[in-house]
Amino acid sequence: MNRARKNCRGGFTLIETLVYMSMLFVILGMGYLAMYKSMDASTGLRRNATDITRAVEAGEHWREDVRDATQPIRLEPVGENETVLHIPQAQAEVTYLYSSNSISRRVGQGDWFPVLEHVKTAQFVADQRQKVSAWRWELELEHYRKSTTRTRPLFTFVAVATNNLAK
Repeated sequence: MNRARKNCRGGFTLIETLVYMSMLFVILGMGYLAMYKSMDASTGLRRNATDITRAVEAGEHWREDVRDATQPIRLEPVGENETVLHIPQAQAEVTYLYSSNSISRRVGQGDWFPVLEHVKTAQFVADQRQKVSAWRWELELEHYRKSTTRTRPLFTFVAVATNNLAK
């Protein structure tokens, strides 16, 4: 009996070791995949949040420019997908340009300054109300995620010139 116990040592066989190692690799692979997907979603969320913040800031700046208009605002289509909005002000004319998936702004004859990028569509619309002439800026941002989402990043900014000359 002592001899049988001596030959029966506890341990793992080669097959058991391979099974345990394969289970470990499957668990590590699933963990890596989950980590990669969460990092990708986090990056997309950060980019979307940054673009939304920039869109809101650009919209508020645009509304301020429209409120400060001293003469009627003009909308000028330049090309097939390009639009220029002229906002005359006391110091100089402020111009907004929608072109090549971006919105740019220029004061007077200065250089164009990019205000907002990653724009899918943008449209400046004269919005006649009963007693005032308002302007509406409809804006849609591009998606970062490849999958289809239920919500689209859409914004609508409405502004009325203080002196109500924006026709």
